[in-house]
Amino acid sequence: MAWLSSDAVFNPDTLNNSVIGIYAELGDHDSGLHQHAMAQMLFTRQGCIRLTLNDGELLCLLPPTRAAWIPAGVSHRAEMKNSVAYRSVWFQPHCFPSLPTEPAILNVSPLLRELLERIAEQPWDTGWDDAPFYHLAALCCGEIGTAAHEPMMLALPKDKRLAHLSGTTLPPTLQHLAAHSGASEKTISRIFRRETGMSFQQWRQQWRLMKAVELLSTGQRITDTAQALGFASDSAFVYFFRTMTGMTPGQYLS
Repeated sequence: MAWLSSDAVFNPDTLNNSVIGIYAELGDHDSGLHQHAMAQMLFTRQGCIRLTLNDGELLCLLPPTRAAWIPAGVSHRAEMKNSVAYRSVWFQPHCFPSLPTEPAILNVSPLLRELLERIAEQPWDTGWDDAPFYHLAALCCGEIGTAAHEPMMLALPKDKRLAHLSGTTLPPTLQHLAAHSGASEKTISRIFRRETGMSFQQWRQQWRLMKAVELLSTGQRITDTAQALGFASDSAFVYFFRTMTGMTPGQYLS
């Protein structure tokens, strides 16, 4: 285990062990696009991380107390605003073949949280092939495989007419998008279904949810967040949030 400083250069692939863990706290950090031969579990204790995966094709948001599962070989970029305290644990896939093969944002149960903390605090030369450490890692892998998925992933359309939908600014309505892109509303709807698996309205609502969590996680008030996302009132925003997640913003973030 190591506590990484903001200027540290770290690559778990060079440490030649089946499991590697770290503690870290970073602010205003951009990892740049990279990938690992090891699979990664990234758990935020506090703060929020914006992730882009698969060379920018998939936008993800990692809220506080949740975890991102990033399979081996998946390109990714992590952007952190303000201060983010996190744990990161890497696994050699061939040593733990039951690990998921698709990326996900996961709900972290109390047991999984404790396992990640325990693994992250172990020295890098720990013998993970032997008891009790193998059993600790295997139990963690089992919990990763059964963890509930959070609705914090969004595929970005690849069609060049929609390239300006980068995920950083509030997407326009379908009518305004059609006028800007030069494609009909029907064509845009067909593109979104084909490239994201969602209708444009579903996609836009998912974007608004993810942006809401990002803004609230970095200290924005509900009133300011509702206004930034185009809601007519605080109550309309809270109703939207509850409809999407089953919880109020305060319940979700706690």
